[in-house]
Amino acid sequence: MIWKDIKGLTLIELLAVVLIVGILAAIAIPTYTNYMVRARRADAKTALEQLRASQEAFRAEHGRYANDGEHGNALLILQNTWGVPSNPVGDYVIKLNSTSPTSYIAEAEPNTSRQLKDGSLFIDQDGKKWPAEKWAK
Repeated sequence: MIWKDIKGLTLIELLAVVLIVGILAAIAIPTYTNYMVRARRADAKTALEQLRASQEAFRAEHGRYANDGEHGNALLILQNTWGVPSNPVGDYVIKLNSTSPTSYIAEAEPNTSRQLKDGSLFIDQDGKKWPAEKWAK
């Protein structure tokens, strides 16, 4: 066969290529989306761990955790003096819930539609993290 005799692609060949590209896209897009959700969640986990470390440093110096009752906005104090990242952190807002001199619960709450279905992450003064399945990944 001489190359000048070949005129182009047949419709069947073109449909086969489109089918293969479609199958590859059907596999790759959900995998990529899942990867991005996990990467954004990792930013929130890191911020919560930094907040916990900052609370422990504050407790070591002052004998109690930073809390809203005694210190005004405890999260703002920790951000300004102890290295907690400013809000928002990626697609999450970091909050200090249930603060007292002896305990606290920190939350990373999603603030964009692409992370809303992922839900919030929590950590307390003992290092307990929940929901556990989101911290494990």
